[in-house]
Amino acid sequence: MIIVNTPGDGATPFAPFLHADWHGFTPTDLVFPSFLFAVGNAMSFSMEKYRQLGDGAFFGKVIKRSALIFLLGYLMYWFPFFTIHDGQFALKPVSGTRIMGVLQRIALCYLFASLLIRFLSQRGVMVASIILLFGYWLLLLAYGDSSDVYGMQTNAGFYFDKFVLGEGHMYHGEGVPFEPEGLLSTLPAIVNVIIGYYAGVFVQNKGKTYETVARLLLAGSVLILAALAWNSVFPVNKKLWTSSFVLLTTGIDLAIIAGLIFLVEIRKAGLPEKGWTKFFTIFGKNPLFIYLLSELLAITMWQVNVGRKQSTYSWINSSFFQRIAPGPFGSLFFALTFMMVCWSVGYFLDKRKVYIRV
Repeated sequence: MIIVNTPGDGATPFAPFLHADWHGFTPTDLVFPSFLFAVGNAMSFSMEKYRQLGDGAFFGKVIKRSALIFLLGYLMYWFPFFTIHDGQFALKPVSGTRIMGVLQRIALCYLFASLLIRFLSQRGVMVASIILLFGYWLLLLAYGDSSDVYGMQTNAGFYFDKFVLGEGHMYHGEGVPFEPEGLLSTLPAIVNVIIGYYAGVFVQNKGKTYETVARLLLAGSVLILAALAWNSVFPVNKKLWTSSFVLLTTGIDLAIIAGLIFLVEIRKAGLPEKGWTKFFTIFGKNPLFIYLLSELLAITMWQVNVGRKQSTYSWINSSFFQRIAPGPFGSLFFALTFMMVCWSVGYFLDKRKVYIRV
């Protein structure tokens, strides 16, 4: 996610590091849904502990965690909270602050997935997931503009976000107000968390065996085939978070986790504290903190200028990375370097056994 979010300035990144313009799919489009899948996977451990709590204590823990993650996401988009004009500081107006975003979607998906899993049977959660996927599709068909129900500013999700949030509180990175982490499109995203949760439960119940790997691969293949079939009438689209996109990404995630179980747990190819996997566990031990660090550092580099006009972010790229590796190679080199800076902070925290939780 860090590599994708902070490509070097001055050149277009390699195509696999870009999101699909609209309909379609790239490797980059898998990053965020995999984050949600991982949230669900982690829930398969914590929810067992939560089952021992009464409903009141459960609500308190889940709502507090969701609210904190949502607030951190909101403050991240508001950062640095002020503007400088003609040497004068002014508070950035709340009226132009983006409300939804990556962390906000994670918070909402975690909240509603937790409630469904807590109060419904496994069969009930499955039915609820089907309703979320097909219900979202029907909402887009019923309330989108008939000229193009899947258009960026003609879909039902856009109209709903515009009505509830207002254009000033939506994402403007597409050149027009449009919220890729919108309210309505959060409904199918809940299913990414749910499937991640039941994948974790399945692995814990069945053990890390060849049968587990085979069954995860089979389930993933079924979801991928279903997604490709659904794509013919409900296109795979990350920015709309279509239901076919949910099936495709969770199918791939199931295949990935099956592959990791085979390599790490069965073949013992890289035990967490000894092999190549340790590099990745550094991120996993402080994921929220490292993500926030990466975003706030990038924002700061864009805000602080070298001279009068060029941001620090652009200056570093043009003066160093684009000179030694012009074009997309320089962009990738910067992204990898930036990621390693964030990893180094995570490594420093891990060495001192500092783990920041929400």
